[in-house]
Amino acid sequence: MTTYRRPATSTRVRRFAAMLYETLCGIALIKIHVILGRPLRNWRTTWGTTAAERDRTYPGDDLVREPGWSYTHAVTVAAPPADVWPWIVQIGQGRGGLYSYVGLENLIGCRITNTDSVLPEFQELRPGDAIHLHPKAPPIPVVFVEADSHLVMHGHDPQTSEGTVWGFHLLPHDGSTTRVIERGCYSYGPSLRSRLTFGPLLLEPISFVMSRKMLLTIRKLAEHLTVSRPEHASAPIRASDRSRSRH
Repeated sequence: MTTYRRPATSTRVRRFAAMLYETLCGIALIKIHVILGRPLRNWRTTWGTTAAERDRTYPGDDLVREPGWSYTHAVTVAAPPADVWPWIVQIGQGRGGLYSYVGLENLIGCRITNTDSVLPEFQELRPGDAIHLHPKAPPIPVVFVEADSHLVMHGHDPQTSEGTVWGFHLLPHDGSTTRVIERGCYSYGPSLRSRLTFGPLLLEPISFVMSRKMLLTIRKLAEHLTVSRPEHASAPIRASDRSRSRH
């Protein structure tokens, strides 16, 4: 009996259709949040967090001394930090991807490919390493790494007063779950270009849509990694067993 196999082109068409649908949804969400910018700003900049998590001090908070605006996002992941960290540490263009709306990112030339696998070659980061978000944009230097706990990136241009801090903080919760905290902080100069590029008017609603998708994707990937482990398998090699480094 001959087994029928669906042509590979059919799979590619389905994947393209799914990506197109996802991209259109992302565009629609961005339009909504840009239009409703200020009324929804407080909700967006605190999405998923508790008051204690918002008030807490994290590594990197002092790197932008006079921020123009900031946000703290959070999501609960049903996985230990050791299963969340591999996805965080491999983030970036030319690495594991950004786990967000890949179609939107590639429309502006990011050349992103999102992986659904842990990539061994990208499991080590040290202060001074650089994370690319776009092949033609300056990378964001890594300034603080504590495996299974914190990853902080920081860029600053003293001539324009433009600066950014992008951090991920993994807080163990209830033994088998993790609170993933993403904190961003921005400063910008007086010029129109600087205000449009780093100010909250456009960047805040756009980054919220992309960040929310990213955090939900990381949650899905980490939880899948956890449930795919045999119940009695040996514990995974924890990144925290490696040497810790900081700026």
